[in-house]
This record gives sequence, structure tokens and C-alpha cells, in this order.
Amino acid sequence: MKTKFLAAAAATLALGAPALASAQSAPAKGDLLVTLRATSVSSSADDAITTAAGAATGLNVDVGSDVMPTLGFTYFLTDKLAVEAILGMTQHEIRAKGPGTDVEVHETWVLPPVVTLQYRPLSSGSFSPYVGAGVNAMVFNGKDKNGFEVDLDNSLGLALQAGADVALNEQWFLNADVKKVFVKTDAKINGGALKSEVQLDPWVVSIGLGRRF
Repeated sequence: MKTKFLAAAAATLALGAPALASAQSAPAKGDLLVTLRATSVSSSADDAITTAAGAATGLNVDVGSDVMPTLGFTYFLTDKLAVEAILGMTQHEIRAKGPGTDVEVHETWVLPPVVTLQYRPLSSGSFSPYVGAGVNAMVFNGKDKNGFEVDLDNSLGLALQAGADVALNEQWFLNADVKKVFVKTDAKINGGALKSEVQLDPWVVSIGLGRRF
């Protein structure tokens, strides 16, 4: 529900940009944008949990969603090319689900820094849409639950991005941003007695307020 709310808010902001537009100038080469966002990280992972030998257990991985504040830093290399890095941490509940089974096995904090190269086609006006692509790192730090021991491998992935900034004045702007991250992790449970290759592939949906420097 939280993810749907943020996605709807982001779409509303992007579609309503013309009504907010004014004579403000677009960001240009050398500008730095700092954005505080409310960010939802949501995975639809549903991968099978198997024995060490690969036999089916009837269980699947379920990864919970979270909404947390994040910071984005965007530096303009040219009037139309920018580099963005986002910083923040989210917390996710990991459960094993199957017929007659629904148990929490691990709770982890995830540091998901994403660095993207953005293309911004408009070099004037207060509405600045963009698309981007880059890399993501998933670093896990969690605690085990209900007698289980879970080890998650840190991993690298690719990210695609789309969003828009809408200037409120020469310094302040609203932002809507959506990223799709393609990343997986290997999970070992109880010393490797059980395992799963978890295709996380989260949606990272954000809305926020930023300042131009």
C-alpha cells in the first residue's frame, strides 16, 4: 500500500508539472542538487528455498517493503548530463512461506547506494524530466529470527531511472523519481542446509523536496 501511494504521488507530480511551471531557469553545468526524499523500496521476490542438494522444500522467500528518508546528490556535468548518488538505509523482514508455514527468519538493514548517469533533454524552463542508468550495491546487515541462521551475500546490480524536478523558485524544487534495480543475492540458511537464490529486483519510488546550489 505504501508503494502504491508513493507511485501515485510521483505520477501526480510529474503530470501536474505544467501547472506548476514558471519562468524559473533549468539547472545547468556545475549546479549541485540536494534532495531529501521519502523513498519506498519494494521487492516482489518469491524464489524457492531448497535443500543444499537442490531438493524442493515447498517454501519460498518473501521480502517485506519499507519506506525511509533518503538523500540524493545530483551534479551537472553539462547542461543535459548529470550524475546522481542516493544514500539511505531501509529495513526489510524476510519470511519463509509455504503450505502451512509463514515464519520470519531474518530482519535486515540494507544500504542500497545507487549511482546513475542522467540525461535531461530540456535545458530551459522549470520542468526538468530525466532518464538515467547506473549501478547499485546491496549491503546487508541484519539479525536472525526464530532460531534460524541466515547469511545474505552482498551484491552488485544495474539500475534504470526516470523522474522529474519542478522548480518552485530559483533554489527550491519538487522531485519525483522511480528506479528499477536489477539485483540478486544468495541466501544460506542454517549453515547452508537450506539455500535460495533471491532475485530482489526492487522498485525504488521517491518523492521529495530539493535545493539547488
